[in-house]
Amino acid sequence: MDLQLKDKIALVSGSTAGIGFAIAQTLAREGAKVIVNGRQQSAVDDAIARIRQATGQSAEGFAGDLSLAQEAERLIAAFPQVDVLINNLGIFEARDFADISDDDWRRFFDVNVLSGVRLARLYLPGMKTRNWGRIIFISSESGIQIPTEMIHYGTTKTAQLAVARGLAESLAGTGVTVNSVLPGPTRSRGVNDFVAELSQREGKSFEEFEKEFFTTMRPSSIIQRFASPDEVASLVAYVASPLASATTGAALRVDGGVVRNPF
Repeated sequence: MDLQLKDKIALVSGSTAGIGFAIAQTLAREGAKVIVNGRQQSAVDDAIARIRQATGQSAEGFAGDLSLAQEAERLIAAFPQVDVLINNLGIFEARDFADISDDDWRRFFDVNVLSGVRLARLYLPGMKTRNWGRIIFISSESGIQIPTEMIHYGTTKTAQLAVARGLAESLAGTGVTVNSVLPGPTRSRGVNDFVAELSQREGKSFEEFEKEFFTTMRPSSIIQRFASPDEVASLVAYVASPLASATTGAALRVDGGVVRNPF
């Protein structure tokens, strides 16, 4: 299927690894002009090289922490037009509620919520002028089923759902759509790093951790495994395309069936 993304300019925040990288690579494969983002120039350069090798397509990059307002302003000065905005930048950590400080709450909102809000505010005027655009927030099933081990993370993911829905309604009748995509447990870089740490501490293999995780922490999962970043990216690429013109204001799950509510 041709997703009709050729020459569309697509910015993916936090895209040097994991889900963000998979999204950037998938969009590049579909012919989009992708802008890769990460905090370190070396990581951005490496991601661009891997995309070129895998797809034969070139990509551009922006090194900067997009949770900071001044970096977002620097980004739009360098890339003033974006057709597709994927707000993927995000952080997570497991921490007991009593140990989450005010500074931790602010940090999670700055990175997970305000980074996307700010980029949407900066790029939306151009999309409205051209009467075409796609804004996608990469939320999480944790925004619906708040995990007790990281309440601050889940809360920010709920906030993304609210922002996306409200923004979509404010754009009624235009060619600009706004949606959220909700991955479930995914084998991202963060998961791999966490399992590596666990393996050193408890001597568990990835397979042992995965089986235990879905037995005790996410028993409602239907696929009973971590999704791959590419599986998430496939849905995002469709939602970002002109073919998804009637899909807006939606919270679209690629959660492996973790959320039991069928609606």
